[in-house]
Amino acid sequence: MPAPAPPTADLNTEMSRIARPLRLSEEVSGDLQRRIARGDLKPGDRLPTEKALGEVFGVSRAVVREAIARLKADGLVETRQGSGAFVVEAPKTINLRFWLGAGPELEELRDIFELRAMVEGAVAELAAQRRDKKDLKAMAEQLQAMEKALAEGRDGTEADDNFHIAMARATHNSYIGRLVEFLGRHFSDSRKLSWHGTRRELAHPQEAQREHRALFEAITSGNAEAARRCAQDHLRGTAGRFGIKLAFDLERAPPAAGSAATKIRSRR
Repeated sequence: MPAPAPPTADLNTEMSRIARPLRLSEEVSGDLQRRIARGDLKPGDRLPTEKALGEVFGVSRAVVREAIARLKADGLVETRQGSGAFVVEAPKTINLRFWLGAGPELEELRDIFELRAMVEGAVAELAAQRRDKKDLKAMAEQLQAMEKALAEGRDGTEADDNFHIAMARATHNSYIGRLVEFLGRHFSDSRKLSWHGTRRELAHPQEAQREHRALFEAITSGNAEAARRCAQDHLRGTAGRFGIKLAFDLERAPPAAGSAATKIRSRR
């Protein structure tokens, strides 16, 4: 099997390097993982040798071994004594590894924003219906922490994370709270974009904060529909400031005239 082509970087995109740089083994394992997901490396395929991969990626064999160990831990490859590493026929585990904050493909980042829009929109809607004074106080404290970070020119990502976690807890559904806390830590790197993108002028944290305030006001007023819309507008705004256009089919809308659902109803 020929060795995969070396990873390339789009030097023309503003998303080339964000947040912390990845370790070399993470870059190699991430590239191989994407190739497996795309089907470039199919179940049962043997990976190139450590030496070949090292030459392709310009790294040492030790880095390659660490990268393959990560893929093995994720259940994506298996090693056979004396034969090398192979893509598994069926992954033994489902791995939810998110973008780690360096050199994402724009398509991957768009997918993360879409996932956030779906999750956070539903959470905001329920929070607006169930929040109490204690929940609003917790959200207000994190909103104020973000205001302070803005005034002092600091990174407010942690307060941003905590704001969304407080919003999830306001649903008074323990599973939603735990899910958002888990996802929120993985979403954190995408939230950093609102505070300090690859170039400061692209981040526009003031605009993100205006969106946070609108979201908080909708939840405070108990307007579930407005809260859902504000959450999605915030995600669409953040993505848009980095040139990523989110689909409007995330919005709830009645079926268009002539759609299958409309035709079914008309026949009843």
